[in-house]
Formats: sequence, C-alpha cells, structure tokens
Amino acid sequence: MTNQEMVYIVSDSVGETAELMVKAVASQFFGQDVEIQHFSYVEDKQDINNVITLAKYRPSIIAYTIVLPELKEYIDHRAEEEQIIAVDLMYPLMNAFTQKFNRQPNREPGQMRKLDENYFKRVEAIEFAVKYDDGQEVRGLKQADIVLIGVSRTSKTPLSMYLANKQFKVANVPLIPEVPPPEELFKIPRKKCVGLVISPEKLNDIRRERLKRLGLTNSASYASLNRIFEELTCAEDIMKKIGCPVIDVSNKAIEETADIILAMFNKRGSFA
Repeated sequence: MTNQEMVYIVSDSVGETAELMVKAVASQFFGQDVEIQHFSYVEDKQDINNVITLAKYRPSIIAYTIVLPELKEYIDHRAEEEQIIAVDLMYPLMNAFTQKFNRQPNREPGQMRKLDENYFKRVEAIEFAVKYDDGQEVRGLKQADIVLIGVSRTSKTPLSMYLANKQFKVANVPLIPEVPPPEELFKIPRKKCVGLVISPEKLNDIRRERLKRLGLTNSASYASLNRIFEELTCAEDIMKKIGCPVIDVSNKAIEETADIILAMFNKRGSFA
C-alpha cells in the first residue's frame, strides 16, 4: 500500500474532459500533475466495483463523468459505503442546464467525441473544397460527394464552402467555351454532379458589378450579353451531355440552393 495521492478517473467514454478538470484542480494543490489512473468506457457495475476496491486502500478521490443514471447512482452508493470521496464532474452543470433551459439531457455516453469527430469532418471537407475549387486538381472529382459545374459567377465557390461546413466534400468546375471540360467530369456518377445556371440579365448585372469593384470598364467582353449567351449555351450543352440535374440560381440565396441540392441528393440516397 502507498500513500501517494491518487485520482481515479471513471468515465463511460474516454474521460478526456475529466482529466483536464482534475489536472486543473490538482495544479492548485500540488503544483504539478497528481497521479491519475483511468477507467474508461465503464459499462457495468463490476467495472465500478474494481475502482472502488482500488480506491479504498489509497488516499484517493474518484472523479467521474458518467451520464447513465443507474451507473451514477451505483458509484455514489458504493463510494458512500466505503467512505470514498466520489465527485460527479458533470451533474452540477447538467442540473443547471435542466433548470435554466427546461431541457433534459440525452444521457448518451461519448457525445463529446461525436462532436469532435464532426468538427474534424467539417475541417476535412473545407480543406477539400479549397483544394478542388475552380477546376483545380480534377483528379479529385472521383473523391467528391458533390461536383458543381457552371459558368463564372454562378456561386460555385461560396456554395462549395457552405456545403463543406455541412461536412460534404465538394469540388467545382468552371465551364468555359474555349476550354474543354475535363474528361473526369464524364466518368463520375452523374447523380453526384449538379449544374448551376443563371439568367443572362442577372449574370450581366453580377459581372458588371464585379468589373466595377476591380476598377475595370464595363466594355470588357466578360460582362457583355453576347459573351454571356455564348457561355450559358455552351454550359447547358455540357450539362445535357452529362445528364446531371440543373438548378437555376438566378434569384436564390446560397442557403436555398444548398437546401435544394441536399434534398435532391438525400431523396436519391446518394449520401447513404
């Protein structure tokens, strides 16, 4: 038996949150990390009994993050029986949430890790959208969940980023009359490709404003209606050849277009 102070961290998940809290408190008393032993993914009463057996023979504290009511009640009961201090690190704040926001917790273990996983998936999707923006690295089209195609200024890039924030890997390819579309565009499943079109008048307004912000004159062919008609006709021909769905974004916000795409893909089961 040893007199070394010990904190047993007990969790129905990894126990990372509990460890951070224990170390923060321990630093106020010991000036350094206290000895810590983990009991992660606790699922039943026997796991708790094992911790209690160890803790009662050492100067120790049990710090736990357990959300399942029956296990919480059991560890409190057994700790009281053996005169061991057991601290529920989550209950006070969960109770405050319940009282103030009038909501009940899910009481599902591992929710924090799920949030972390969602965060990293979102970051990965955003990095993907940046890497495969505007026709860059067309080899990545096969890896994309969604491929957006359309002429310049049909909101391909902001739409890609918006969808990336919802964890979808999106690539986009500009359609230009003088530049043949990449062969990879015709090899991917057409159900994951979406064509974006816009009215010539709306596109003319957008491009004229773009030129104005760049300090260029409206006489540039980029904003001329003849050029716009040529680009849109070429783009629509390519979309028909691919056989992909087409969305008119003329009077739609990014969020509205994204909702249409997601509803369409979910209906088809493309994200299953």
